[in-house]
Amino acid sequence: MSERDKITGGITAPAGFTAAGVACGIKPSGLDLAMIVSTPAARAAGIFTTNLAVAAPVVVTREHLRASHGAASSIVVNSGCANACTGDQGLAVARTMATDTARAIGCSAEQVLVSSTGVIGVQLNGEKLRHGITHAVGALSREGHGAAAEAIMTTDRWAKEAAVRATTPEGVFHVGGMAKGAGMIEPNMATMLGFLTTDADVGPDLLQRALAEAADDTFNAITVDGETSTNDMVLLLAGGRSGVRIDDTAYSAFVDALHTVCRELALAVVTGGEGATKLVTVTVTGARTTTEARQTARAIANSPLVKTAVHGGDPNWGRLVAVAGRAGVAFDLTRARVRIGEAELFSGEQVFADREPAAAEHLKESKVVIGVDVGAGGTGTATVWTCDLSAEYVRINADYRT
Repeated sequence: MSERDKITGGITAPAGFTAAGVACGIKPSGLDLAMIVSTPAARAAGIFTTNLAVAAPVVVTREHLRASHGAASSIVVNSGCANACTGDQGLAVARTMATDTARAIGCSAEQVLVSSTGVIGVQLNGEKLRHGITHAVGALSREGHGAAAEAIMTTDRWAKEAAVRATTPEGVFHVGGMAKGAGMIEPNMATMLGFLTTDADVGPDLLQRALAEAADDTFNAITVDGETSTNDMVLLLAGGRSGVRIDDTAYSAFVDALHTVCRELALAVVTGGEGATKLVTVTVTGARTTTEARQTARAIANSPLVKTAVHGGDPNWGRLVAVAGRAGVAFDLTRARVRIGEAELFSGEQVFADREPAAAEHLKESKVVIGVDVGAGGTGTATVWTCDLSAEYVRINADYRT
């Protein structure tokens, strides 16, 4: 049996990790370079974008994980420039980013993982990075987690951090993390950057397995706008300083703690989505399989018609039925059911118009719950989180480069 308590400290809550966030001039103003360092080197796992237009830092980080056999001493991240679609020059800058960091902290270049976020198609200034890396190394501390979380932001409205302490029969360990993301958010990967640390001692296979499991219904179950970026990644470092060894017996406690942090960060990404005013939970039941339920939930969560109806407070259950029916999985209209909040508006082809005022009241809240049973008679269930679609989202993305 284990217990989990939410704590402060973000990415440096686990023992053995320091962080910094500094300004190096990549963005016109504000912090734009973050660094995380593990002492000693940690085991590392990662999951990456499924977009075939892969950014240079994703290419380099994958190379380094393979070359180092999953060992990492540092993660260095810049905001303000994605270093995507930048050709050989972009790859060279990403590799230099790792080399400069390695030289500054005293490790091999393969033990440095790099990440970037910002505008696509702009060359990243290596000289500014070099100065920023030097500055960041001098600023590393256990208190640097907040500045690091701020430094990875682009259109985010606030920094996103989370941490937990897990008490188990094997001892106490911690999991911490930070994330960024507000637009171009769609599952597989959620279009975002996420960085996680733990002082548990976890072998490489279990570490990768745990990250994939935790991400499956957290980072990969959120969507803001159905767009998948070129730079998405989530990295997990396990430094082992707690002395708690994660084996098959302790694995579930570790995954539970990791899931708690991932879920808090993932929901923060959606809540802080570009122009968002409401967090929307879409749960689909009655599907033949979990996969089919997830496909329908994603279709509903990504529908501009559904998202605008939520924003406007319109309990338009017909849009939910229409999306569920075209999601490409088994659907039986005669057994389908639709609920907004506690109000069931449609069931077995019967419409309950008198319940729409209650649903409209629910849509005024900041947290909206939508439930759709697709009527396929199965046990497949899935939940996807999204947000409403507002005029502010259009403004942000129309003006993003100008």
